[in-house]
Amino acid sequence: MDAVTLLTTRYSSARLTEPAPSGEALAIIKQAALQVPDHGHLRPWRFVVVNGRKSLEKLGDVFAEAALEEDPSVASELIERARQLPLRAPMVIVCIAKCVNHPKVPLSEQTQSAACAVMAMQQAAFALGFGGIWRTGAYTQYEFVKQAFELGEDDEIVGFLYLGTCAQELPAKVPLAVEEFFSDYQ
Repeated sequence: MDAVTLLTTRYSSARLTEPAPSGEALAIIKQAALQVPDHGHLRPWRFVVVNGRKSLEKLGDVFAEAALEEDPSVASELIERARQLPLRAPMVIVCIAKCVNHPKVPLSEQTQSAACAVMAMQQAAFALGFGGIWRTGAYTQYEFVKQAFELGEDDEIVGFLYLGTCAQELPAKVPLAVEEFFSDYQ
């Protein structure tokens, strides 16, 4: 797939199945994350690959415990839903902005670099024929989840990148009207 086609046709796929990227494909996806803009060469990202049923179930247990810690009166069906969330794909990459105090590179810019890494990985997966979806939400913010991944005070989870093979073919996106989002500076 050429770069222009990739950039203009990429989509998120929520329905993912086996196989997950592995071998050379996974190595390319990982390398794509490390090529993003990185002011000061701080490399403000860390990634945890959660692959295979046992590891995904362990992540689900972390989500369930986080939901319970956040609200001890949470309904049991919501705890079970939290436990099942990582099982929506054969692989989840936890994407962490590992920020440091720097006089020229604010924390927000470091977080943006980590976000670029997530997008780069999803783009690479798409180019290689895999599907993926970048998920955020409450589990990126829950203190229990942050502790499970040993995040520092200034660190944050910028998302969970779910990867696998698209379980269904999605219709082509209707292009947005460019003029609704761009203007010329006068």
